[in-house]
Amino acid sequence: MAAHDASARWRTFLEEAKESEVMMLISGQTHLPFLAVSFHDLQSFDPEFAEDVLEYPRKILAAGSRMLMEICRERGADVEPLLRVGELPKDSRRPLREIGSADINRMRSVDVIVTKMSEIKPRIHMAVFKCESCGHDIEIEQDNERQLKEPLSCPQALGGCGSSRPVTRFELVLLNSRMVNNQWIEIQELPENVPSGAQPGRGMVLVEGNQVNKHLPGQRITANVVPFARTEVKKGKKTPLFDIVYHLVSSEHESVPFTEISISDEDKEKIISISERGEELLTLMQNSIAPSVFAIGDMPAVKRSLALQLFGGVSRINPDNTRLRGDIHILLMGDPGVAKSQLLKYMIKISPRGKLASGGGVSGAGLTAAAVRDAFNDGRFGLEAGILPLSDRGLAAIDEFDKISEDDRKTMHPAMEQQEIQISKGGITATLPARCSVLAAANPVQGRFSIRGSNISVMYSFKETGLPVPLASRFDIIWMIRDEIRVEDDERVARHILETRSKAMSEEKIEGGADFDPISSEEDKIISIGVDNKEYLTTDFLRKYIAYAKRNVHPTIDTKAKEMILEYYTATRVSFGKIDDDLEGSDVVPITARALESLIRLTEAHARMHLKEIADEEDAKMAIGVYKHWRQESNITDASEIYSGVTSSTRRANTTIRTIIRDMVNEKGHADRLDIYNLALPKNIPENVVDEIISKMLTSGELYSPRLDRFEYVR
Repeated sequence: MAAHDASARWRTFLEEAKESEVMMLISGQTHLPFLAVSFHDLQSFDPEFAEDVLEYPRKILAAGSRMLMEICRERGADVEPLLRVGELPKDSRRPLREIGSADINRMRSVDVIVTKMSEIKPRIHMAVFKCESCGHDIEIEQDNERQLKEPLSCPQALGGCGSSRPVTRFELVLLNSRMVNNQWIEIQELPENVPSGAQPGRGMVLVEGNQVNKHLPGQRITANVVPFARTEVKKGKKTPLFDIVYHLVSSEHESVPFTEISISDEDKEKIISISERGEELLTLMQNSIAPSVFAIGDMPAVKRSLALQLFGGVSRINPDNTRLRGDIHILLMGDPGVAKSQLLKYMIKISPRGKLASGGGVSGAGLTAAAVRDAFNDGRFGLEAGILPLSDRGLAAIDEFDKISEDDRKTMHPAMEQQEIQISKGGITATLPARCSVLAAANPVQGRFSIRGSNISVMYSFKETGLPVPLASRFDIIWMIRDEIRVEDDERVARHILETRSKAMSEEKIEGGADFDPISSEEDKIISIGVDNKEYLTTDFLRKYIAYAKRNVHPTIDTKAKEMILEYYTATRVSFGKIDDDLEGSDVVPITARALESLIRLTEAHARMHLKEIADEEDAKMAIGVYKHWRQESNITDASEIYSGVTSSTRRANTTIRTIIRDMVNEKGHADRLDIYNLALPKNIPENVVDEIISKMLTSGELYSPRLDRFEYVR
């Protein structure tokens, strides 16, 4: 056992292997007074000692924190740092449901989701008591969070009077006692690890010190914990059964915000070098989005827009405190089997705080927030954040978007545009930020689009998927991905899938250690070659590239780029406004002011991708190209159709027919169908449209028909 000489071993390790980190701690360059130590570093330095850390974590880690504090004070720094050991080996990892008596007081690692968190409660770490007889101060370390340890006597050996209870009393001196922040969090087993038909395992974790308020409900973490037993009490009596609770040593988050991704000087040089590729950079970024998904048909353009979504535009605050959204929202509608779900899964891996939800298993509360009774026995309601707040400053991917109920989908409207969620539930009134990009995927209700071909309107797709039309206006880009039969393309896709599967590693062999992990093999690489022999950026480097760009680059649009966007906007409106000039009241609107904001966001995203502080004509040209492409593919000629679900020509025809009927009824008391046909014909309104409008007026009760093909207003 190495626990007896732990202090000496810690001193050797800290002074030889962690000298630079200790100096940063002393100089105050770190924000929080703690030193993170990787288990792998400790194991390579002293394997025997590393194994003892897993077996006797309480004593050895406490000795390490004391030695670290001693080293800092020897060098003139008055700090009380803690030692955090993380990145434990796989053989110490346990499913939460299987932790039992053999794991008590040993260091273990569990993959879990944080479900609830309590308020912060200060706890005495080192209590100071004053003897009333002689005034001597007695220090007692408090290692039990459930019970305050008090002195039994005033120790003579330390200068006290030797009096014991009940001769003297001991008063707690809070002013001189050292306190530490405590918090309880509830953890739950990962859904994919729960056996079929079983309930997920749960546990209560005690969090202390600098790790308080570092975990949010919904976050996936790897928690490095020390399980300890607590006596079960029923009806005021102790039982021979024990509850297992956990003390958190450290944790690794599955996804961290861009601001917390570590980028070294070497990474910075590589990022700047890649950004200087010019026109090739966008192609490289496009190929880096889900490289295993074969880019064919519209897929290259879809991947290009997803790359721009990762970089995003610049969110801005006006002097009147109104906020302008910078995040780009994208909707993918298409046939099954076109890799929509694969794209969503890849995007949340790249984006920190990326969250994925499936429409069939999410409610309005799961999207926004739910008010639940607090799990820590204080009787109050607490908020459990949903997908959108948890994805704040990240990306929320929602698969099976069409499966979300209509009422639940309404909660998406303010969250996507204002990017905040107003909650008034259970006596709680709060505003939760939801500053995230939304990437949604929807399938047709009948499985595939019933009408094939490239001339399908995006509004027809909305009818087929059952999505509400007003929601379409919240998306900057809407893609229709169709699975068309083309012999040459089908063969290329099939070959790509066969090559991808044959080169992939067996999951069972990787988990059993018989084969190397292909993900870890790419960690030190910048560029890899896919099965299609195209270059792509590795996931780890792409995440760093995006983090660096979002942190340091906030482009503004120059005058020429503004003029180019303005020219496209005005020219498009004028050219389409001339359609059907022979008709009175023509109001075809192919593009609206909301499209301007989308163009601005795309322009800023393209400039940010190239690490440019000024967005120029090239960026605006690319943004316009992407915007025009998706509108052409979606057959949009009238933007008002996106916002209302009714084209301006349909709306104009409706107004014209109603006017004709009203004038006829006012003149002769009734309107005949044939007369309506004759007056509608010069207006280029066909008979079937007239019949449809009359049918709707009859159904709504505006008109009634006293006899065949004669109509009067209901009075």
